[in-house]
Amino acid sequence: MENNSIFVEKLRSSGLRPTKQRIKICKLLFDRKETFHFTINNLSKILKKDKSEKISLATIYNTVHSFKKKGYLKEISVNQNKSYFDTNTSNHHHFLDINTNELIDLKNEDVHNIKIKKRIPGKKINSIEVLVKIENSN
Repeated sequence: MENNSIFVEKLRSSGLRPTKQRIKICKLLFDRKETFHFTINNLSKILKKDKSEKISLATIYNTVHSFKKKGYLKEISVNQNKSYFDTNTSNHHHFLDINTNELIDLKNEDVHNIKIKKRIPGKKINSIEVLVKIENSN
């Protein structure tokens, strides 16, 4: 992908000025073939490895949340204090490895027959996404 104009447009369409720091965040998130799952703290640690340019936690947070608001990222809340973000915004399921804190995609066809019996008046189900928590078996 390496074309900065794609990242500049993505930033602008998210309401962000395309600074060098934001372009770097955008490249890290979207210049890849595989889905990327991350927390803001994970992303901050990855970006800090490159000591040539400092990116504040506030810039990372604001950029990620602007991308989420625009629909470029999906947020997966795993508990009250922790959310992951996913570059795959389609409806799909996840494993959460509680030993490694890794979020792993689980294909829809790997989950069979989910039935929701309770209904809420005036509401309809928009989507169903399953989070399966796993741990080491020993």
